[in-house]
Amino acid sequence: MAAGSCLPPQCHYGYQGYDYCGNGYRYGFQRSGVCAPCCPSITSVVRNEALLQPLNVEIDATAQAAKCQEKNELQCLNSQFASFIGKVRYLEQLNLMLHTKLEFLQQKKGCRSIMEPMLNEYISSLKKELECLECENAQLVAEMNHWRDVMEGNKKRFEEECHHRTSAENEYVTLKKEVDCVYMDKAEKEAKVMAMQKSLLFFKNLFGEELNELQCCISDTCVTVQMDNSRGLNMDCALEEFRRCYEDIASRSRSEVEAWCQCEYQELQTTAAKHCDNLRCVKEELCELRRSVQRLEAELSSVRAQRCKLEEEVASAEQRGEMAVKDAKCKLAELEDALHKAKQDMTCLVREYQELMAVKLGRDLEMCTYRKLLDGEECRLGEGECAVNISVQRNQGAVVCNTDSHPVCGPRGTCGPSGRIVANPCAAPCAYPCPPCKEPCPPPRGFSCGSGRGTNIRFVAPTADCRPRY
Repeated sequence: MAAGSCLPPQCHYGYQGYDYCGNGYRYGFQRSGVCAPCCPSITSVVRNEALLQPLNVEIDATAQAAKCQEKNELQCLNSQFASFIGKVRYLEQLNLMLHTKLEFLQQKKGCRSIMEPMLNEYISSLKKELECLECENAQLVAEMNHWRDVMEGNKKRFEEECHHRTSAENEYVTLKKEVDCVYMDKAEKEAKVMAMQKSLLFFKNLFGEELNELQCCISDTCVTVQMDNSRGLNMDCALEEFRRCYEDIASRSRSEVEAWCQCEYQELQTTAAKHCDNLRCVKEELCELRRSVQRLEAELSSVRAQRCKLEEEVASAEQRGEMAVKDAKCKLAELEDALHKAKQDMTCLVREYQELMAVKLGRDLEMCTYRKLLDGEECRLGEGECAVNISVQRNQGAVVCNTDSHPVCGPRGTCGPSGRIVANPCAAPCAYPCPPCKEPCPPPRGFSCGSGRGTNIRFVAPTADCRPRY
């Protein structure tokens, strides 16, 4: 409700009181002022029935709760504004820090990084080591193939020697069998020779005894023979002839037997010597083959040991090469990840810097706009001649500040569609209209600005009073 009165035509005093509308409230004050003088005239007395009604001085509970709520909201807005100022300062510091970092990084880009040549040198050294290991591996593989060929040749030679040994053993067995047969034949022939020598000795003794007996008989026997002197018989010649014949036969038989035995004995000796020589040669060859087999077995064992050693060295070299390659790949991947992470961090920092610059630019523009609006309003208010009426209207977090110079008007505010109290022009003509104009009071001039937080501040310029002044 608004109450107003005018004193008799000399001066005018107005007062604007408490007004409540909807969910919000409006409070304010107005300086009293002397109205401008106007032409004197006779006016009729008009009685306002509303002034005769008793005033309701009770305090509304809902209005009190709304006041408390608005007070709390105002405190929250003040705290939010303080936090916003702190955040702006923090963002300015962060912006300065990011500017410094950006300048440092831009200056650092001109310097050549030491890590890249070090990494390139390390990678080249690893590649050289890998090439050396590959060359060593190729040499070891070639050497292993050579030794494998040598081993295959030795194996073939060993198999040939084993075959020769087997054939020599078979030949030795056959020769042994032949020697046994020859020895048996020799033994049989020696036995025959002994038997023949015994028989020869027996016959010799026998023939000697017979000859002795014959001689004894001839020498000791006295024979009386009547001889015919007409014919002479010579027995000595016949006996001598018989003796010579027997001696010739015996000597011839003895010589034949001795010659045959000697020939057989010489043949047996020659065969035995030949077989002994063959046996000695076979034994020597067998010993030589055994020594060759032992030497080849020793060489084969040494070659096998060397082969195992070379295989172990090749495996260890391959393992070391693989480990070195894996280590190099892991280090290269780590460096690439670190580089990628650094690039991502740089991108994030640049993005944050751009976002902060955009936020700072928006805040700077908003602050500049507020500063210009406030400076313009202060200048305009400082140039005004009339008194200033400032009223604050709050409804659900919205603030409206009005300046009013009208002492007597109808309701100064109405509830908008969203519950916000907006200053209205005079809803009705003045209680005492001015004679020259006799028009309703003009609406207050001004401007309003809003922010994203639902705060609406409206500055209303003072207007001239339409009533007469004295």
